Amino acid sequence: MKFLVISDTHGRIEEAVEVYRSLEQIDRILHLGDCQRDGLRLESRLGIPVTALKGNADGGYSQEEFRLLNTEYGTLYLSHGHMEAVKHGPENILYKASSLGCKAALHGHTHLPVFLDLGGIYLLNPGSLAQPLGGRAGSYALLQTSENEFHAEICYYQPDEEPKPVSKVGKSKESERFLRRILNDSDRF
Repeated sequence: MKFLVISDTHGRIEEAVEVYRSLEQIDRILHLGDCQRDGLRLESRLGIPVTALKGNADGGYSQEEFRLLNTEYGTLYLSHGHMEAVKHGPENILYKASSLGCKAALHGHTHLPVFLDLGGIYLLNPGSLAQPLGGRAGSYALLQTSENEFHAEICYYQPDEEPKPVSKVGKSKESERFLRRILNDSDRF
């Protein structure tokens, strides 16, 4: 399946509409919160299925404000990320995703794009199309799953230009040990 992954549109969907119309064969849009109604507006306007989550700007303050999405690759954990305190690090969201048997954790909230392979579990944050941080252009992610592959790219929004993937998965020896350290240091067992 091929997904357009967005987050933190905060009431501005025009960039997402433009990005979607410039792409081919998107099966579903994943809107990871802030604002959930934007995802519902995109679904109505574009006629494509959208999975839209609540974020902190939507009043989503329950520990159950996440979704599990079954793909041919495996189960993906979807959350805005505020309830997992992702601004303080990925440990909580990775722990929760791992404990639910997920192969990847997708979130927003930080407005900063990230794509990492952390020792057997992927972490993907598309950043924000509407309110990017750090002086960068708005960003989104393209995700493709198959039985044997989880492939994502962070792309930056440039009006009137062809979308250009600019970032692929990051991986280092340290990141390979990251998830193992989290699990070993927890009281899970």
